[in-house]
Amino acid sequence: MSSPKKSSFFNKAPRFWERRGPISLMLWPLSKVYGWVNQALDLVNELNLGRRKPAPVPIIIVGNIRVGGTGKTPIVIALAEQLASMGWKPGIISRGYGAKAPSTPRQVKSDSNPSEVGDEPVLIATRTDNQFPIWVHPKRTLSIQSLLKHDPSVNVIISDDGLQHRSLLRWPAREGGRDIEFVVRDQRGEGNAFLLPAGPLREPASRERDATLTTRAIAPSNHIDEYYLGRRAFTLSSLLGTPYQLNNPNNTRSLATIADKYLPNKITAVAAIGNPQRFFDDLLKHGVAGKCIGLTDHATFTPEFFSAIHAECILITEKDAVKCTSIQDERIWVVPMSLEIPNTLAEWLQSILQRPDPNQYTL
Repeated sequence: MSSPKKSSFFNKAPRFWERRGPISLMLWPLSKVYGWVNQALDLVNELNLGRRKPAPVPIIIVGNIRVGGTGKTPIVIALAEQLASMGWKPGIISRGYGAKAPSTPRQVKSDSNPSEVGDEPVLIATRTDNQFPIWVHPKRTLSIQSLLKHDPSVNVIISDDGLQHRSLLRWPAREGGRDIEFVVRDQRGEGNAFLLPAGPLREPASRERDATLTTRAIAPSNHIDEYYLGRRAFTLSSLLGTPYQLNNPNNTRSLATIADKYLPNKITAVAAIGNPQRFFDDLLKHGVAGKCIGLTDHATFTPEFFSAIHAECILITEKDAVKCTSIQDERIWVVPMSLEIPNTLAEWLQSILQRPDPNQYTL
C-alpha cells in the first residue's frame, strides 16, 4: 500500500514515552538539560527586556504540554461558537502546522489550500462556514496584528496552540487578568511524565494553567495527582455526527446504517490525527468495527493510498477530509465530530472576559 506523506518524528510518540523503562531512564539526563534551558528562557521572558506589549483584546490559548495532538482544534471550534452565542466577536489564530511558513500572516478561508496554511485552520473555517476571521503565521503576535487590523470588531482571540509561544505576552486569568490558558489533556495523560526527549512533555505536569479541558476519562496514572491538584478542570462531551460522502456531501448515511450494511472486514477507518485510536474507539462505541489505519498527525493523502485499501466503506475524520478534496472515491465517508461546552465553563469564561483590562493600569 502506498503510504501518505509523513510528518515529523514527534507526531508519532515512541512507546517508551508511555512508561518509565531503560530507554527513558537513559535519556533522563537530557530531559533535565531540556528543563533547565526552558526555565532560563522563561526567566528571560518574565523580565520582558524587549518591552513587549500585551494584545489589546483577551487571548484564550488552547494548548497542550504533551507533544502531538490532543484534540485542540474541535475545542477551538466549540469555544468560538459558544463565545459568539454569548455576544462576543471571536477571532482565531494558528501557527498553521504542517504548511510552509508564510512570509507574512495569511487569512484562512474554507477554500484555502491546506498545504499552504495548514489542515487545522482550513478545518475550522470549513466547520464554521467562514464565520470567524482566521489568520496563520508562526509568530502569533503578527497574526494578532493582522487580524485586528482587518477585523477591528473582534474583541477576543482564540489561539489554537501557543502555550509555549513566549513572544505572546499575556496576563492570565489566574493572575487577575483576562487572558486564559487552557491545557488540553486526552486519555493518554502524561505518559511517563518525563520531559523531552525521555518523555512526551514539553513542560512539566505541574505547569500553571487557568483550567484543564478533557474530552474523556483519563487512564489511571501515578502522576494524576500532580496534574490535577488544586486546579480547575472541565470535561467536554464529544459527539460523532452523521457521516457524509466525501465527493458528495449531500449524501449522508448514519453510523448505524453503515454498521448494518457492511461487514467489519469490508470497513476501514483511517485517521491522521494526534491520537488516531480515539477516532477508532468512538466508531466502535457506535457499533462500527473494521480495520484501522492510524497515521502520523498532519499526514497527507494520495488517490493511490485509498485505491490500495481493500474495503467497501472507508471512514475518515473531518481534519483529514480537507486534504482529500481532489480525491474521487465513492467509498470514502467523512465522520464529523463536535464538542459541547458545559454551562459551568461558559459562565466562567464570561466572568473572566468581562473583567476590566488590567493592562491599562500597568503600561
